[in-house]
Amino acid sequence: MATILITAYAVNPYKGSEDGSGWNFISQAARYNKVVAITRKNNRPAIEKFLEEHPRDHYRNLSFLYFDLPYWMRFWKRKNKGALLYFYLWQFAMVGFIKKQPLNYDVVHNLNFHNDWTPTFLYKLKAPLVWGPMEHHPSIPKQFIKPVYGHGAWLKDRLASWVKNTMRRYNPVMKKGLRKTSIAIAGHSGVIKKFPVRPKATIEMSLVGAELPAENSRLKNSKFTFISVGRFVPLKGFDVSIKSFAWFANRLPEINRKELRLQLVGSGPLKGYLENLIQELGVSDLVEIIEWIPMRELMQLYQRAHVFLFPSHEGAGMVVVEALSFGLPVVCFNNNGPGELVNEHCAFRVPYEQYDEAVRRFAHYLRILYSNKKLYNKMSEKAMETFKKRYFWNAKGDALASIYMQALKQQE
Repeated sequence: MATILITAYAVNPYKGSEDGSGWNFISQAARYNKVVAITRKNNRPAIEKFLEEHPRDHYRNLSFLYFDLPYWMRFWKRKNKGALLYFYLWQFAMVGFIKKQPLNYDVVHNLNFHNDWTPTFLYKLKAPLVWGPMEHHPSIPKQFIKPVYGHGAWLKDRLASWVKNTMRRYNPVMKKGLRKTSIAIAGHSGVIKKFPVRPKATIEMSLVGAELPAENSRLKNSKFTFISVGRFVPLKGFDVSIKSFAWFANRLPEINRKELRLQLVGSGPLKGYLENLIQELGVSDLVEIIEWIPMRELMQLYQRAHVFLFPSHEGAGMVVVEALSFGLPVVCFNNNGPGELVNEHCAFRVPYEQYDEAVRRFAHYLRILYSNKKLYNKMSEKAMETFKKRYFWNAKGDALASIYMQALKQQE
């Protein structure tokens, strides 16, 4: 049994997204190896509470160290503001902190943030280095942002992409870290194309996963329910969710139209815009906006819904995997994010084309899933099957153990 040193900025077993995946990767690593995990001090209460409330045998292989920069180096950080700069400095100072500890380890793993454009300094520890999963959000296609959200939103998106590309190409630490990486884990196929230099080996594995639902009955809403989940920002494509649903619903006979529902779960700066859009398209009687809710309540919404509608442009999508775990067929764009998390057996994937054509194509697939019960049931079964094969956390833990073994063999 090897000892793996994992650094993870965001770890919280009670949360989803970055924090939740941080916890689950660490927990899975401890199934096969001893793990020393280093994270921020503010994560300590949640971690210790969870370990006390949920004892498992393999947690005996797991220990945590907590590290933060001195107050004078972090007083300016407020919640998410300045998080990336703080993360950069945190990683830089981490190496000195580790060297002062009485630690023995065989492999080091830079786990998160899950992006491919901020460097790691763990190569300085002279041990086999695993880095990732790494991913990035591609630029939103112009026709899906500029005409809808304006020039300012388009410019902000392009500026963010420019900063990321510049960090990848011209940061010498980024290049050196990749060169000395034993195995880089790419979250999607677009990551590998962005590497400025090649690591010794690259493995593609998404950063998202989920546990099997505790309850997954087939009890569904009386109305055929489509659900979309995420922040109300341009990246998530909620405008396409609403417009495609309205295109589909408003062309049905009234008796069938009344059988439909669209649930939008989330919050964010575009809430007012989305509310106005719902009203303008005449579907306010069919669409429900639900503010952020606890994870348990979200799971209940998945359980009672029929289809997961997710026209997001992002490079990942934890909510896609959550939906699959409840057997929900997915309708999404054919992109590096949600499009690579699903397949043709459990999802309809819409190519990027002109805006109105894409909306109509989304609407067409919504109608197929609503009207073809035999196909719907088959895709629902395949959604659950896809989840169990690819995204159940234990399956990812098995893959992670193999990655560590491969990293150790490189050193022989």
